[in-house]
Amino acid sequence: MRQLLMIAVAMLAIACNAPSSEGASNNDNSTGSSTPAPRAVRDNSPAESPDIQLSLQGIQGGGQASLIGHLNEQRFRADSVVVDANGSIHFKREEPYLPGFYYILVPQQAVVQLLIDKDQTMQMQANAADVIGTMQVEGNLENEILYQNLQFEQSQSPKFDAISGQLQGVQKGSAEYDRLTAERSALMAERKAHLDALFKKYPNTLFTSYKRAGQNPDLREPKRPDGSIDTEAQVYHFRRDFWDGVDFTDERLLNTPVIFNKLNRYMTELTAQNPDSLRAATKYLMDKVVDNEATREYLKFFANWITIKYEPTKTTLMDAEAMYVFMVQNYFTRERAFWSDSMNIYGLQQRAEEMAGSLVGNKAPNVTSYAPDGSEKTLLDLKAPYLVVYMYNPTCEHCMEQTPKLVNFYREWKNKGVDVYGIALDTDQQEWTDYIKKTGMNWTNVFDSSNRSIYGKYYVDVTPEIYVIGPDRKIIAKNIKVNQIAEVIRMDKEKQ
Repeated sequence: MRQLLMIAVAMLAIACNAPSSEGASNNDNSTGSSTPAPRAVRDNSPAESPDIQLSLQGIQGGGQASLIGHLNEQRFRADSVVVDANGSIHFKREEPYLPGFYYILVPQQAVVQLLIDKDQTMQMQANAADVIGTMQVEGNLENEILYQNLQFEQSQSPKFDAISGQLQGVQKGSAEYDRLTAERSALMAERKAHLDALFKKYPNTLFTSYKRAGQNPDLREPKRPDGSIDTEAQVYHFRRDFWDGVDFTDERLLNTPVIFNKLNRYMTELTAQNPDSLRAATKYLMDKVVDNEATREYLKFFANWITIKYEPTKTTLMDAEAMYVFMVQNYFTRERAFWSDSMNIYGLQQRAEEMAGSLVGNKAPNVTSYAPDGSEKTLLDLKAPYLVVYMYNPTCEHCMEQTPKLVNFYREWKNKGVDVYGIALDTDQQEWTDYIKKTGMNWTNVFDSSNRSIYGKYYVDVTPEIYVIGPDRKIIAKNIKVNQIAEVIRMDKEKQ
């Protein structure tokens, strides 16, 4: 079933980062407004045929220059030409390039950033030793603004670097520390004012949409009753405001690194890595783009990326199935997953349904299957407060490693309120009973050659699979190793 998901997102594969100016000018680390991004008035006329001329002093001719573009999290080569003997590079063709962020790469010699929108004619010249500082642009407003901004940021970088270096040797709270942080804040205010002026002057440009999307929201300062900063509330508000600068109707941004960088940071850095937090954060984001024709490409990218990120076989999240089920059941539906065919959607929904019954926090499904002597043994007939459901295969390499550890754990804990219900999978009667004798598994052991006794109850992606059931007969843990069981039980007892 995993192949069905991968087919649906075949174009989402390689993470990338665009070149950025040095120091504190990185798009995703600057301070910006937390007000929602205004929608620009965009030109709906077709893009013109590209005619991009770049002259770079100080590079050797004869090599290849590549025009590298972005698509969601991918980088791709949009074009390539030979550098002439004078260091001139000329990209010219009939078919327009996709609007977005690009860079011209001359290996081991230079990297040149540029924005491409409807106007794809420009003349650029610079010295390869200092591309940003010496860049001159003619005939293209987007890149005139881009390099005005990059040159401003480059002029600020040494000042930020100097302050950062001095702060390393200064005690927090001292007069010198306060002076340096005030200087840094003043520099950040200058940068924000510089960008705000460009946004105001050029509101309908790709530059404005791109740079505004990359800004961090203003950091709020919620206070506790004692007057101190409530850092937990501060993080909460930062995460809630994080997407305010993005115009989700602007599909051009998906052809820049900014959306992928923000999504990756939002999901992996700003959100606690547990299913409840991840689902809440995901819903908050997805609600901005679902059921809106103008934002459908964002829905496609977000749904696919998040689902793959937390696909059960690709994450160490304890209950990864919870995220997978949430994503598939809510966003891979016939009404919303316009990019996928009905068979793919059916397969994904079926797999999610198989996972849904055994999520952490759910009532533990009951299982009745056959012991070695042919008698029926029922999971929830076991009386110990804590039950470990252990699903394994006798020939599984990881099972051979974990089974002896579980045997030792059971010997220590069977008189401390723990019992084990072992379910053998994909084996035969003789192999199963031989394995029980070989390993000394003296708990309740069952096997059903048809696997019908567990189908749709306890989801198994890879063996061994361990579930822990608490005194209220709810699942309290899954996807764990034997050495984690004791800690799971300890933590559960503390909650009671």
